[in-house]
Amino acid sequence: MDPVTHALTGLAMSRAGLSRWHAQAPALLMLAAEAPDVDIVSAFNGSYSYFVHHRWITHAFVAAPVLAILVSLLFCTVRPSWKRFGAGFLLALLGVLSHLVLDWTNAYGIRFLLPFDSHWYSLDLVNVVDPWILLVLIIAAVGPLLGRLVSSEMGARASAGRGLAISALVFFCIYDGGRGLLHQRALDVLESRVYDGAAPVRAAAIPTLLNPLAWDGIVETRRSMKKFQLNLSAAFDPEGGRTWEKPEASAALAAAARTEMFRQFLGFSKYPLWSVVPAPGDEDSTEVTVTDLRFGFHVSAIVNSGGRVQQTRFAYR
Repeated sequence: MDPVTHALTGLAMSRAGLSRWHAQAPALLMLAAEAPDVDIVSAFNGSYSYFVHHRWITHAFVAAPVLAILVSLLFCTVRPSWKRFGAGFLLALLGVLSHLVLDWTNAYGIRFLLPFDSHWYSLDLVNVVDPWILLVLIIAAVGPLLGRLVSSEMGARASAGRGLAISALVFFCIYDGGRGLLHQRALDVLESRVYDGAAPVRAAAIPTLLNPLAWDGIVETRRSMKKFQLNLSAAFDPEGGRTWEKPEASAALAAAARTEMFRQFLGFSKYPLWSVVPAPGDEDSTEVTVTDLRFGFHVSAIVNSGGRVQQTRFAYR
């Protein structure tokens, strides 16, 4: 999920009752909920470096206690105490784990089991930025501030925002559960159709930004890749959408697939679209490109007539 959603989730967890564990629980939980995204420092080495290291080891289970220890130690610097450290560690661990769970729910995915297994896990329930979740968390965060202004005018006792925080977290769970039902319905629609006379080998429903009923449908058959705009409130036309024929196996394609950049990319891309065309300005060379149909990221390689890769390139768009 986006950084604001992670931080506000940490704040909601604190206000929902965890603030009793630590004097600085709101700031601690917000920082811990953001901690796995420290991998953003890899962006200083370029877009490909960030692609490789984003949601890398800092998003794995093995790193969660390490990040929690570092966050807890940071909040112990003012008044060192083992009791303060222990409570801070438990809170920070919950904050870090909340980050991992939220990233698991979106389509980008997460590698829980690094460094032992680099498989990407994703539930494909929500977009990386979900405006409805974000809106509810913002209301839960700002509500108590507005309540204090009103209370100060009336002379009443201000609310700590516990009710709003709990309501936001409950909404989060119910909303994701509902999205899960809609996701399964979208998959059922895609998998129950025949495409150009062929049954689908596999299909995916990728969440869109605003409408929970609208999904990006991806279907793979033996000979082609297809992408649709699927709305569960309307009839689905399997003849619509876009279609790309799969290229025949070739030496150039195999050579590109063996490069480190392509291996990294293919480990991430669940629905890779391959294309093989003559290289621009060089009729004796071939340009091999793989595009991830979910996000549009792509890698390309120039392969000469002898089957040697001359250069590789990665781009987000």
